[in-house]
Amino acid sequence: MIDEQLKKNLPEIRPGYTVVVHQKIKEGDKERIQTFQGLVIAQKHGSGISATITVRKISGGIGIEKIFPLHVPTIQKIEVTKKSKVRRAKLYYLRGKFGKQAKMKKTEAVVPEATLPEQTSTE
Repeated sequence: MIDEQLKKNLPEIRPGYTVVVHQKIKEGDKERIQTFQGLVIAQKHGSGISATITVRKISGGIGIEKIFPLHVPTIQKIEVTKKSKVRRAKLYYLRGKFGKQAKMKKTEAVVPEATLPEQTSTE
């Protein structure tokens, strides 16, 4: 039963990634999709049914954090928009930083160089 509730199409999410979370909100008899874009500052409880991520954004100069359970049915999709290199598993130190101090370094995609077959001379 628990395996049926686990979502299979989740992207790889790590602390330091900027994500957009699409969540279904029910207001009265209407439903709408609400998006929340921010930086993943923590990932907890592994990859099981109770896995959560904490997403932080700055709105109007005020920091807003939301904790999203990954496998709840109201989460429609999660998009990774930017990957940043971090050296910590929990980025709670960003709570006290604003502006350029809270800026993360962007990671570059490492593409291995194509190995060319050695050419033998026919002399």
